[in-house]
Formats: sequence, C-alpha cells, structure tokens
Amino acid sequence: MPSPVVTPETPASNAAEPSLHRVIGPWLLLLFIVGDILGTGIYALTGQVAKQVGGVVWLPFLVAFVVAMVTAFSYLELVTKYPRAAGAALYAHKAFGIHFVTFLVAFAVMCSGITSASTASRAFAANLSGAFDLGLSGGIGITLIGLGFMALVAAINLRGVGESVKFNVLLTCVELTGLLIIIFIGLSAILGGEGDFSRVTQFSAAGDRGVFWSVIGATTLAFFAMVGFEDSVNMAEECKDPVRHFPKVLLAGLVITGLIYVLVSISAITLVSPEQLGEGETPLLKVIEAGAPDFPVGIFGGITMFAVANSALINMLMASRLLYGMSREGVLPPALGKVHAKRRTPYIAIGFTTLLAFGLITFVGEVPALGGTTALLLLCVFTVVNVAVLVLRRDQVEHKHFRTPTILPVLGALSCAFLAGPWTGRDMAQYRIAGILLAIGVVLWGLNWMLHRARQPAVAR
Repeated sequence: MPSPVVTPETPASNAAEPSLHRVIGPWLLLLFIVGDILGTGIYALTGQVAKQVGGVVWLPFLVAFVVAMVTAFSYLELVTKYPRAAGAALYAHKAFGIHFVTFLVAFAVMCSGITSASTASRAFAANLSGAFDLGLSGGIGITLIGLGFMALVAAINLRGVGESVKFNVLLTCVELTGLLIIIFIGLSAILGGEGDFSRVTQFSAAGDRGVFWSVIGATTLAFFAMVGFEDSVNMAEECKDPVRHFPKVLLAGLVITGLIYVLVSISAITLVSPEQLGEGETPLLKVIEAGAPDFPVGIFGGITMFAVANSALINMLMASRLLYGMSREGVLPPALGKVHAKRRTPYIAIGFTTLLAFGLITFVGEVPALGGTTALLLLCVFTVVNVAVLVLRRDQVEHKHFRTPTILPVLGALSCAFLAGPWTGRDMAQYRIAGILLAIGVVLWGLNWMLHRARQPAVAR
C-alpha cells in the first residue's frame, strides 16, 4: 500500500490513519441510492399528498423528482471533482471558506439523517409491536426496542461498509418488492376494469389555495420522499471508481425511483379515493386491502418494517461518514476522523452519531413534522450546493470530471430556495424545529472554536 500523502486539506495528525476501504462498485452504489431514496417516504406520505391535491397525487411526486434531478446534476459535478467524503459540507467549505457556514451545512445534513434514523427506529419498534401483538403502544417498551434496533444498526455500521451496503441490498430488495406489489395490483385492477382510473386527472384543493399553491404545498411533502440521493456522495471514498461511476449510477437511481413513485401513486389513487387514502398512517396497506383482499396484509406490514430499517441504516451510514470527512478536512476535531485499523470504519464518528441517536430516541421520541423538517433542512442545503457549483467553477483540478450545464445549478438554487419558503404553506412548526437544531449547532461550533483558540498558545510554545 502506498504511503498516505499529506495535502493542505489533510491534517498531518490524520496522515498516518488508514484510508477507507474502496469496496462499492456500480451495482452496489445503484442499490444504495435506490434504497436510500425509497426509504419510508412513499410508504407514509402518499395519503398526505392526496389530501392536498386529490387524484393528481402523482403530480407533486413528479415535480419533486424534477427538482431533485436538477440538484443531482450539481452534486455530480462536485462529487466527481472532489471525490471525497463530507458531501455538501466539503463543497460549501471549498466554495466559501467560512468555517461557520461549513459547520452549519454539515450540522444540518447530519441532523436530518440522525433525526430520520431515530424516528425510523421508533417506527420500527411500533411496527414490530403491532405485527406480533406485543401491546407496546408507547412508553418504555417502544423506547427499549428502538434503542436495541439502533444498537444493531451501529454494529452493522462498525462491521464495515461492505457488510453495511450488502445488508442494504437485502433491505432494498425487500422494500422494492413491496412497491412492485402495489404497482402490480394497481395495473391488474386497471387492466381488469376495476377501480376508478379517471381519478388520476381529478384535482381537489385543500381549502381555497388553488391549483398552483396546492401542488406546491404537496410538493414540499413529496420532496421528502425524493431526498436520499445526496447521501451517496458521502460514500465517495469507499467507491471503486467514483469519477466514472457516479454520473450514470446516480441519474439511473433517480429515474428508477421517480418512475416507481409515479406508478405507485397512480395505482393507489385508482383503487382508493383521496379521502380514504389520506386517513391514518398506512395508505398503501389500504391499497392492498382494496385491490387484493386475499393478500396477507401481515406480510406487507413486515415489508414496511424492513423499509423503515433500511432508512435508519443508510442515514446512520451517511451521518458517520459526514463527520469523518469533516474531521479529515480539519473543520471538526481530529478524533472524529479516526479509522479502525482492522475494520477500516470511522469508529469514533459511528459511536458519536449513535449516542446522539440514543438521546433522540430516549428523550425526544417522535419528532413533530419529521418529514417536512427534514425536507426543509435539505432544501436549504441544496440551495447552498447549487450556488457552490457556480462559485467553484474557478477552482481547476487536474483530473477530468462531470460538468453540468450552467443553467441547471441556477434553476436548482432558485427552485430549492422557493420550496423552502413559508409562502408554500409549510407548517411553521417545521421552522421552529429546524431553528432549534441549528441553534444547537451554533453552540457546538462556538465551543469548538474556543477550544481551538485555547490550544493555540500551547502549540506556539
């Protein structure tokens, strides 16, 4: 193995650390991206989107797909230009060079991942209790199962990214099977003359907002189902050939998931009315009951549980690699950049993010408006990334990389900033939650800055 090279962006204290293992090929990367985007969003949000727009429930998912695709082109230019972990935070750091901005971006992305994973672990516990009739509707029982599940996720993460991504392959296949079942049932009903296919063109606004603002409001919900592709850039250092593989694989993953979402939405609204679809927290289960009453609903409930588990695993993978990457860039303490000599995993970062998740599971529980808050945080991050692409055009690198047409990051920045605004009808609780999380980040950044200054005299001596 060649000796590690110390660059101006690689702190000397980290130069002797072992590098991450490059074990992810194009097929594993594709399944990682598809599994991350699919997640829990489509399983839970279809009904809520239907409440906003009625039968054209597929339209907000399509708009969200277009916005995500435009931003994905910006990520492609940056990840092939700088194929290292840390993602959006690294790009913001290179573009603006302001540690405070870099830290806020990193903290926003990390919080979105850890909060989603923590809530997913509680959802897993609730589904497990319901599937086996454990009678644990809340309280300490759900918390303990959630903590145990998160500990299992951490163990898989510590074992190695190869094991983690391969386990992700299994979970992705399971959750993809669930959505294909919905599509098959829907298409069978349409071809058999069952259901009401005419609903797919029927618009029904919530209140008096009109077509445009109703679709925009629903898109802010549907966008949560499209996020996840940005997590893959944090795995760049563990991909075999990120510059060559990322463009085709990321775009293919987005197209596959976008097509699945539209087909699932059409299948759902054909078999179940918007009013019924918007009731409760299991909209796709109603589709199964309406289109295939003989299908064992317990199996589909188990599939939903696996989908939630997949979201938790991928989000915790992302969060730990983000901290690792920022430590290697010298923005966060060097301890977070340590890699286990045998397993070649960032064990300190994994432990830190797991402890944060434990705290959320134990003391916070279910986060109000989780999907909307996660989408809000990431829309702000995507706005920064789209601007960073344009700023970093002046930074030349020696190797060839993907270059996106200039118009796309401009459109991406404008559309993401627009969808993050209060004029979309977004619940103000989401801004409060995001504000509290970012305020915690500001406090931590201040403490890190003071500790760094306190060490400077000792170094000088």
